[in-house]
Amino acid sequence: MTFSETAYAKINLALHVRRRREDGYHELETLFAFVDDGDRLSAAPASTDSLATHGEFAGKIDDPFGNIVAKALLALPHGKGWAVELEKRLPVAAGLGGGSADAGAVFRMVESAHGLPDGWQAKAAKLGADVPACVRSTTCIGTGTGTDLAAIESDLTGTPVLLVNPRAAVPTGPVFKAWDGLDRGPMPTGSVRAIALEGRNDLEAPAIAICPVIAQVLAALRATDPFLARMSGSGATCFALYETEAQLHAAAEKLAKARPEWWQMTGKLR
Repeated sequence: MTFSETAYAKINLALHVRRRREDGYHELETLFAFVDDGDRLSAAPASTDSLATHGEFAGKIDDPFGNIVAKALLALPHGKGWAVELEKRLPVAAGLGGGSADAGAVFRMVESAHGLPDGWQAKAAKLGADVPACVRSTTCIGTGTGTDLAAIESDLTGTPVLLVNPRAAVPTGPVFKAWDGLDRGPMPTGSVRAIALEGRNDLEAPAIAICPVIAQVLAALRATDPFLARMSGSGATCFALYETEAQLHAAAEKLAKARPEWWQMTGKLR
């Protein structure tokens, strides 16, 4: 039997960084949402674990056998072994939780085949702060380092979304390190739409300082008349949300003509 899953692209509709902790991590409040497209994974039972990668961004994975997909397999009971194929369609170090989404997809495939073990949330969190949210890939609020999750019903499900990355990799660590340490206040409360519109991304300014082209991406997206355009995570991917699919497709076409070198993906919020 073969299992297949989409590793849904993660975006942060809001990301409020509250303080630096003594352990080097940061306390934050974030509103996770997921796009209905992303990397694609399939798995089939095998005598031992293996991982084959292909797709546009497969070459950006430094060590396929030491990557997060292999670590997710090691963390979960799944029989003798699995032969996993990963089509890497999301850019790497892009603020989309690509690796975390891949690990989340592995968790869902294992759940389909064998069920998840007790304590799987802790296993997911060990792999990365975004992984627990990516396992379910539904809109939720993350606190602590992003691993403490609370469900929230989304009034943005089905919203047309455009993702744009200038093909610039921005590692997360330096962006957090460049954060100025100022607590600009908690994430607002209310509906998902209200939190997104009234919230902010505190990593936007430090990311732009490291990778100035992000500001150009945001300006280009805002010129297409979305109701929200913001950077996701620690960058460099930015997203724009639209009221209609017609607006989305017009914006995607406009940007593809103006900046054909930029990567983009269209979809809807899950």
